[in-house]
Formats: sequence, C-alpha cells, structure tokens
Amino acid sequence: MTDMPYDETKAALLDAILPHVAFDGWTEPSFQAALNDVDINPTVARAVCPRGAVDLAVLFHQNGDRAMVAAYRATDTSQMKIREKVTLAVRLRLEAATDKEAVRRGTTLFALPQYAGDGAKLIWGTADAVWDVLGDPSDDINWYTKRATLSAVYGSVVLYWLGDDSQDHQATWDFLDRRIDNVMQIEKAKAQVRGNKALSSLLAGPNWALSFVKKPPTVPKVDLPGSWNR
Repeated sequence: MTDMPYDETKAALLDAILPHVAFDGWTEPSFQAALNDVDINPTVARAVCPRGAVDLAVLFHQNGDRAMVAAYRATDTSQMKIREKVTLAVRLRLEAATDKEAVRRGTTLFALPQYAGDGAKLIWGTADAVWDVLGDPSDDINWYTKRATLSAVYGSVVLYWLGDDSQDHQATWDFLDRRIDNVMQIEKAKAQVRGNKALSSLLAGPNWALSFVKKPPTVPKVDLPGSWNR
C-alpha cells in the first residue's frame, strides 16, 4: 500500500473513479472499481471517503469551484462591469467542468432525496465562491439574496449546458446572458422601489427588521481532531 497524505489519497481516488463514472455513475460499483485500479488499502479509502463515491462526487464539484477561482484571478477584469464579471465567473465555472458526463451523473446523484441537501449546499458553495472572488462587500441580507439568486441562475444554466450540443456551447452562453439580464431587471425593480417614497414608507418596517440580518461569521479553516494532515 502506498502511504499518502489525506488530500493526495482522496485525489488519487477521484482520478481513479472518473473513468468508471461514465458507465456506472457515482455509485458503489464505481468506487470499488476505483479501488481495484489504485494501490490504496480499502480501509484507508473508506476512512477518507466514508460515503464512497458520493464523497468523491462532492470533491469533483469543489475542485471545479477552485479551478474557476484560479481562472478568474488569472483574468484581467479591471475594465469589466459587475454584470460582466458575474457572467465570466459562471462561464469559467462551467468550462472548468471538463468531464460533462461526470457532471450529468452528479446532477442525477444529487437529485436523489438522500443527497439533495448535499446538492443544494454545493450549488450555494459555487455561488458563494463566485461572489467571494468578485470581492462582494455585502454583510447584510444582500449577502444571502445575491447567493440565492446566483444559485438559481447557475443551476438552470448547468441543466441547459448538459443538453447543449451547439458549437462551443454558444447556446449556453446566450442562455446565461438572458438569465443575467433577468437578474439585472430584478435589481432595477428593487432600485425603483427604493426610489419611490410611498413604497419606501410602506416597506420601512420590513426593511428595519431585515437590517438585523447579517452574513454568517467567517470560520477559519483549521485542522479538526480525527483529520489527517502532513
């Protein structure tokens, strides 16, 4: 058995399972097939991935988020408007998913009732990663509404992308532009409400209550008992 740190072990398992996902999905047979392809003790593999293929599907999605962040930071966005930055980040996130069949199988997996919570958390995490890399300064209710709106946009765009066979996925990018336009229209409507004295007065109470809503505290990433590290 090759002695590898936690992260490297999990990465090796992910690399090993991907060729099998296209045929068997993110399932236990795929996980067992991956174990047959790598020199990792099954007990260690199960300790790293207690849920087997499901944990690797989560890692696959999170790796896409990290690739998007890296690609965005490597791009000059200084002259872009916020709308263009959001569109770019979502596009980079989709382009980071080089294995479309693995994404398709993941979408099926996280649509199952027992994993729907994981799927929702991953989509929210993607939206959060986008706003974070854009430098979103909000720390109130807007922190939540921005991520909720982008989660809905991203989820719909992924489903469209999975069925898109146009050249260079041009139909997907056009669909993405339309969804971002919809979001901009919502923001325009909110601005109009704020500029209307009658409506502003009517919403004074709810706005006061919402002013107490703050974004979650930032929790530092630390090693926890029972985890592996170098």
